[in-house]
Amino acid sequence: MPAMHLYVTAAAALALSLLVCQTPATAEEKARPNVLWFVVDDMSAHLSCYGEKGISTPHLDALAAEGTRFTRAYVTAPVCSASRSALITGCYQTTIGAHHHRSGRGEMKIHLPEGVETLPAILQRAGYFTCIGSGLPGLDHRGLDFPEKAPPQRRLGKTDYNFEWDPTIYDSHDWAERKDGQPFFMQVQLHGGKLREGPIDERDKFRNQVVATFGSLTAPAEVELPPYYPRDPVLLQDWADYLDSVRLTDHHVGLVLARLREENLLAKTLVIFMTDHGISHARGKQFLTDEGTHIPFIVSGPGIAKGAVRDDLVEHIDMVPVSLAAAGLPLTATLQGHDLFAAEYEPRAYAFAARDRCDETTEKIRSLRSERFLYIRNYHPARPHLQPNAYKDNKDIVRVLRREHEAGTLPGLSETLLFAAPRPVEELYDCPADPSQIYNLAADPAHGEMLATMRAALDETLIQTRDPAPETAAKYDSDMAEYLRRPNPEVAKNIAQMKQWTAEGK
Repeated sequence: MPAMHLYVTAAAALALSLLVCQTPATAEEKARPNVLWFVVDDMSAHLSCYGEKGISTPHLDALAAEGTRFTRAYVTAPVCSASRSALITGCYQTTIGAHHHRSGRGEMKIHLPEGVETLPAILQRAGYFTCIGSGLPGLDHRGLDFPEKAPPQRRLGKTDYNFEWDPTIYDSHDWAERKDGQPFFMQVQLHGGKLREGPIDERDKFRNQVVATFGSLTAPAEVELPPYYPRDPVLLQDWADYLDSVRLTDHHVGLVLARLREENLLAKTLVIFMTDHGISHARGKQFLTDEGTHIPFIVSGPGIAKGAVRDDLVEHIDMVPVSLAAAGLPLTATLQGHDLFAAEYEPRAYAFAARDRCDETTEKIRSLRSERFLYIRNYHPARPHLQPNAYKDNKDIVRVLRREHEAGTLPGLSETLLFAAPRPVEELYDCPADPSQIYNLAADPAHGEMLATMRAALDETLIQTRDPAPETAAKYDSDMAEYLRRPNPEVAKNIAQMKQWTAEGK
């Protein structure tokens, strides 16, 4: 059974860290490189170094030029909490029981399996100063000023883990408080694609921030949308705002890198840039096509090849073994990620991803990707792709899509991919020929052999990763009670719908 966790406030954890910092770093600690992660919300690989033409991302382009850029990097879960639970442990979220979004928040808690630890806990035990924040002491995750008297806990970055964990694994919000010469592990948590969201006044502030930083906004008319979205003015404006959120993210990254350089730390710091999943859109966040799972993944630092571009399949859970190896620490037996730079490294044949319950919306989807093909299995095909979900349904872009669907004016491709029910049980896409994953080849006899191969490979992966049993009604009710602490008629209605569909076998 897992040991009982010690729960303390972030402020108390910070006070404890300041006491620890009074002891000078040892020679062994000083020899170890720092490890800095950029983890960004809701952003796909829309960087100019990945081929994006609508904007420029000079700082991330420069980071890629100084390091190694991975073209086929994917998250194992396309939603925040499940993705972050996986990335911090180096394990599939399905294996550790943290696969449902915002789960374990009610009376029924989730504990990590025996032997599974978070990376900050391991590095802290090895002498690292561990921190999580914006990377810029005076600014928050949006690049805006903190209130002058903001308490320490307000300055800590996003965690969002679904399991029980000890807050003292983070010493502070910033590396400035470490001992002289002590190596640090820093997670720079940035708002990314979420910058464009919120009430109208918040979006106006965001656009003002963009103009103040760059002098102009991205023009909606010049935006190139994926072919399965209609060129509606609301969608065009949203995508333009999203691209501007990418620009602001790049700017923030540049400021953090400049700080490392000014403090003579950059040359001895392993830097990894990634996002927690793709853009928040109707076919992105929460789903297993490229829009939801494909991410930028850039690694730079001591021993990392400069200007290299790698096409092997990587998963975001590889961050932990890469970081442990850079710190000269052994890889634990429970890790499911790979050290991408090990001498004995062998590229994986497949990348695996899983979608489960998101908020009140029950779902189960699994996918496996080879170098050429993406295979998706839908476990609830009787339900439409866009099931009722309060979080997504409150987005203007989804409101537009639903309105056009109800009016019968949605283009045929959008209608088929977003609203058709039943969905196919299996989907198979030839990604080089069909990068937008539009043409499902699962029913094509010419691809029957490949379908059988991918089907069998996914079955084997589910066994190897110990794919969990369906969520019990008791666990669902435990988490839904947290959602309903404040009355929310829309969520309550959706919960009733989920239970009805489950009872009907959908």
